[in-house]
Amino acid sequence: MATDTTKKSWVQKTPNVCGGDACIRNTRITVHGLVHYRQLGLSDERILEVIQGLTQNDLDAAWDYYAGHAAEIEEAIRLNEEA
Repeated sequence: MATDTTKKSWVQKTPNVCGGDACIRNTRITVHGLVHYRQLGLSDERILEVIQGLTQNDLDAAWDYYAGHAAEIEEAIRLNEEA
């Protein structure tokens, strides 16, 4: 099980990668994309089936990040939907 410190290190913002949006540990998988899947009704199990290489700890880190940065993630979802 990942600790809170480990989970925080798994969510990264890198300039010029996915527009600097929060992503899961050295990937191009955005937190806002994962949250949007969940809002659309996908279970954690289904998300893990759809996105190869993703782990439950990755999802836990994304949900934790969203809990602390909801406005940022909701805005990213909105902007992505408009694009």
